[in-house]
Amino acid sequence: MILDVTDATFEVEVLQRSMTTPVVVDLWAPWCGPCKTLGPILEKVIGETGGRVILAKVNVDENPSASAMFRVQSIPAVYALSGGQVVDGFTGAQPEPQIREFVTKLLGSESVGEIEALLAQGDEASLRRARELDPTSIEAAGMLGALLLQAGNVTEALEVLESVDGGEQLEPLLQAAREAALPVGEQNRIADRLQELLATVKSDDDARAEFVSLLDDLSVGDPVAASGWRRKLSTALF
Repeated sequence: MILDVTDATFEVEVLQRSMTTPVVVDLWAPWCGPCKTLGPILEKVIGETGGRVILAKVNVDENPSASAMFRVQSIPAVYALSGGQVVDGFTGAQPEPQIREFVTKLLGSESVGEIEALLAQGDEASLRRARELDPTSIEAAGMLGALLLQAGNVTEALEVLESVDGGEQLEPLLQAAREAALPVGEQNRIADRLQELLATVKSDDDARAEFVSLLDDLSVGDPVAASGWRRKLSTALF
């Protein structure tokens, strides 16, 4: 739920609502560039909570009393209220992962409990929902990635597995997905062809275009090797 809040409605729409539902107050102004960047991210992430978090947008130019309550010195300024009290906040534009972490933390044990229940169910729909609630969850990404890989949806499986920093925990599964997307034999064939093309990439436009195209293919199955070949290309060209 997204509300445009004024000085007159602040007590009811923010303070009273926060007694039962967490409220995020976005203090902004039309002339503020970072506000224009942050606002849509807040709306997207909070909108995905299905009403479990409310976004209250306050134009500080038109509502000085509300901003004065928070002693705002710079905008955008964002404050989370629960039980009528400020429980968290930040200033300045933030990227989407940090906003998601902020909102997930605000949901607290309710969100954690729901994620655990969804992981226990283990079906694709439940795992997708768990990832919506916590896109950083390694367990949810691993379980969903495994299901997608088993179903033959290799491309999406790779996207899911690469979307989190799974480290050693997800490496075997990630490697299996990469090999399914580009078998080792094909990786070796591409590497051999790249070696053949390397000597002519500087003077031959067609060879250079083929080299770059093969790099894109190789990066799907072996991004480390692809990075190495990109360095070789750079050396050959410059």
